[in-house]
Order: sequence, then structure tokens, then C-alpha cells
Amino acid sequence: MDSFFLPISIAEPSEKIRYRQKILLAGSCFTEHIGNHLQEVKFDVLQNPNGILFDPLSVADSLISYIEERKYEANDLFYLNELWQSWRHHGIFSDTSRQGCLDKINRSQHAAHKFLRSADWLIITLGSAFSYAIKERKMAVANCHRAPADWFTKKLLTVEDILSAFDEAIYRLLEFNPLLKIVFTVSPVRHIRDGVIENNRSKARLIEVVHQLENKFERIYYFPAYELVIDVLRDYRFYDKDLVHPNYQATGFVLENFMQHYVDPESGRIADEIKKIRIAYRHKAFHPDTEAHRRFLNEQLAKTKELAGKYPFLDFKRELAHFSSGACFS
Repeated sequence: MDSFFLPISIAEPSEKIRYRQKILLAGSCFTEHIGNHLQEVKFDVLQNPNGILFDPLSVADSLISYIEERKYEANDLFYLNELWQSWRHHGIFSDTSRQGCLDKINRSQHAAHKFLRSADWLIITLGSAFSYAIKERKMAVANCHRAPADWFTKKLLTVEDILSAFDEAIYRLLEFNPLLKIVFTVSPVRHIRDGVIENNRSKARLIEVVHQLENKFERIYYFPAYELVIDVLRDYRFYDKDLVHPNYQATGFVLENFMQHYVDPESGRIADEIKKIRIAYRHKAFHPDTEAHRRFLNEQLAKTKELAGKYPFLDFKRELAHFSSGACFS
């Protein structure tokens, strides 16, 4: 029987991701699907030090800020909706206290600077080529923070706008960390509020930029998350009810392809073993006081101890404590 899916060729990096390497992720909400999966199977990951960022100018600026270990000060914040906030950060950094907001931002800046210095991989997911600038300061913002729409101008960035921002960022990244390898993806999430046609124009510009960067710089790779959902799966069955976000099945398909093509085979096998332990860890017993559940805990404890012995560089403290809590020792 012919396949129901279009074939896709996924170019693989000459060196693949493996355990004991450090991976920094930045960009749109789809970044967190990749990052959460890697974190779940115990890769060394730092995700979105500015929070989720959608437009490429904000992503490029955030990367430069980590290199510089930019220190934010009181006049970088504004007060709106009873919160102190930053135009360069997601709302997770907002706080009722100005100092509390600054402390969260600057702690994250320091952690990102330190992590990036020795990172092996940087994974960037671009969400949209639309950018919003605050009129008062003529500055692109990472998040509008529910401010009135007339505070902003909206622009569909050109390929040249985005290339210029990332040219500078990548030169500086590779000067700061010459061994860094960079993976770009374009999010398959449809930014439908911009309009269907406008969303496609936006995604096309992002894809063109990434391919130009890939041709210009060594150690830059493109993982086709967008194409896997839009062209390979290409069916509303693979979207949530909003018809915008890929559903669990589609996200799993993308992650499966990422692990297959971008992760070292031995590390992939270790990840599969860890995944089984993590599924058992999240299992909620209906009858925790039964002998059957205690046998289950004992079996998982033995498997976890075996993994911890084989891979001492991975941290299984949480799982060991969990499985030990109700296990029987003979």
C-alpha cells in the first residue's frame, strides 16, 4: 500500500546531540515542546531565559543580551495592570514589586550568560515574522503585556530585517562560544490572528532567512518542524480544537523525528529507557496500599537503580525517592 504521507528528507548534523552536552533553547512556544521533552529524559537544558518570544528581533536581541550579561535597571521596567513588567520579557517575569521583577530578570540573565558560555547546542524556534514596536520608545517588544493596541505599530519584517538581526547575533555567538552548534526550527503553530494569508507570508520569510543563514555559517542546521506538520501530516486531525496548535499526536511525531535525526543513537537508547521510568514515576495508583502496587514500586526501584548505576552522570534522586517511599525491602 502506498504511504499516506509525503516523504521528507531531513538533513542530519555531522555531530548529533548526546548526553553530557548542554542545550540552550530560545524562541516561541513550540521551543518548549522540544525543551520539555529533552528535559523529561534528563538532558542538560536551559529554556527561554526571557520567557517565550515569538518575533525574530526579540529572539536575536535576547541572545546578544546573554552574551553581554545585560543588567536590567529600574528604568527598563514599566508599570501596567498592577504589575512591573519588561518589554523584552514574557509575563512570567512580571511582579507586583519592581525589585522582584528586576531580581527575576537579572538572575535569569546571569544563568543564561553562564550556560551559553559552555553550551554545545542552541536551538532557536521562530514563531512569526510580525513584530510590534512601542511607539513611545520606537523599540521592538517581545510581549505586549495586554497594553492598549494603539500603543504599538505592527510590521511584517522583511527577509533583510531578520537577516540583519541574526547576522550580528550569530557572529557574536560564535565569537563568544566558538564550539556552539545552532539548530533553527520554524514553529508549525499558525498565527491565525494575523490572517491565513499573512501567516503564510510570515512563515515563508522565516524559512527563507534560516536557509540563507544555514548557507552562510558553518554548524547551523534546520530541523523542519513546520514542514513535518504542515506538509507531512497536513490534516486537521493533528490540530487542537482551536485549529491553530498541533495536538499531542502531531507534537509527538515532530519530537520523534527530532530524536531520530538530531540525537546520537546511543543517547536515544538511553532516553527511551529513561522515558519508561518517567512514565512509571507519573503513574497514579488507585490502590496504593495493595501488594500489587508495592511489587510495582519494587520493580521500578530496581530498574531505576540499574540505570543510575549505568549512567552516574544522570540524576535519578527524585525517582529513587519516589519508588522507595512505598516499596518493600526483603
